[in-house]
Amino acid sequence: MTETNAQITQPQITQPQTTQPQISRAEAQGIRYAAELEGHVRWLDSITGAALGVLATASGIYTYLGVSSLLDDNGALSFFAAASYSIAVSVGIFVFWSYLMRLLPAVRTMASRIGLLASMGLGSLAIIAMSSWLNAAALAGSAAVEQHLAKTVQDYQGSLEQANLIAVSAQGLERDVARVRQSFEDLSEQEASGDLSGLAGRGAVFRVLSQKADELRGLEAQIASQQLLVDGAFTEGNAILSRMRALTVEPGPVEARSVLFSEEAVRLAGLITQLRQLSVAPLVSRAAQDLAASVVLPELDGRTGEAREGQRSTITSVLEVLGQRAATLRGAADTVVAMPPPADTTYTPISTADAVIRYAGNFAPSWAGAIAIDLLPAVLVFILMVTQAAIRSGREGVGIEQTLTLSELRAAMMVLHEMDEVRRPTGFSAVGPEDAAKAPAGPDPKP
Repeated sequence: MTETNAQITQPQITQPQTTQPQISRAEAQGIRYAAELEGHVRWLDSITGAALGVLATASGIYTYLGVSSLLDDNGALSFFAAASYSIAVSVGIFVFWSYLMRLLPAVRTMASRIGLLASMGLGSLAIIAMSSWLNAAALAGSAAVEQHLAKTVQDYQGSLEQANLIAVSAQGLERDVARVRQSFEDLSEQEASGDLSGLAGRGAVFRVLSQKADELRGLEAQIASQQLLVDGAFTEGNAILSRMRALTVEPGPVEARSVLFSEEAVRLAGLITQLRQLSVAPLVSRAAQDLAASVVLPELDGRTGEAREGQRSTITSVLEVLGQRAATLRGAADTVVAMPPPADTTYTPISTADAVIRYAGNFAPSWAGAIAIDLLPAVLVFILMVTQAAIRSGREGVGIEQTLTLSELRAAMMVLHEMDEVRRPTGFSAVGPEDAAKAPAGPDPKP
């Protein structure tokens, strides 16, 4: 056999040509739309963390102020307790919304979204419970306490006016007593002149009429003596109310004003009780009942049986009139007694946090601001959800290889080149298809 130097040519291997699917104009626009949104989201991500930190810090500061108003001691331990609570609130708010901003826009299944939305609702309630009401206390706590003081003043004023109304109405019974007394005095004068029983003089009938007139005169004097006490108590009560109103709107810390307000409230409560005791209506009612029941009948002093019979008949008529007058007087007194008593009003000191909850309807803007500073990131979460859904919608139906940008393609080629350099054996160079065709046939070298 003769050896020939004929060159053995290797068959040239051609790579199969793959045809890339063409994308429509609408898909290309969707890709550009999604890329534009992604650019905005990347820029917003650079400031979202800082903005969320500022919101959490601000909420923590107001939470600290709210907690401080609840603690009685102002020492170092109370400071560290309030500071620790506010820091925990700030960290909790930051971490909670950071989780949701990352996870909720990224999930795609409905079950996952519902679960995270439920978690967001539960967490929002927890934030309101541990922070928002304290923020509201810091924003409007002093105003809420002043509202409580003003409401207490109104309650005390109503009680004072009702107690005075009852006392004045009872003092008005003096005219009823005077009218009944005058009727008995007139009857006694008629009896003295003989126009009543027919026997002139101061006999048995005259003594009965004089007895009841004297009783009514004493009751009338007792009622009149109460008038100055009633007027003085009501005047002093109004003066105390004026000082309480001044404390409500006076500048300065509301805690110090609350102490003075409490002292004035105690004095006013005592005056209201005094006014209730000054009412003479129960006394008049009992006196009217005794007016007809306790009659000392004198001995008939007529000289003849006919005269004594006339006296007896006149006394019976007098007793009937006496019963009617007593019933009328007692009815007037019972009307005053039946008047509704003044409401029992007691001032109870209240903290700023409790006051802002009790009078929440009067401080709706403060509550809205306190809740908004904690739950505003929820709006950002929904914005990211909508944006991520729009990005996914723009890339829907398009392969990954068709969405690569020029920078992404350049980066991918650099990575492939680095991987090829790592896997290439030492001492060998890359051989192209043309060099492989010129190389002599032989066994493949083993690395």
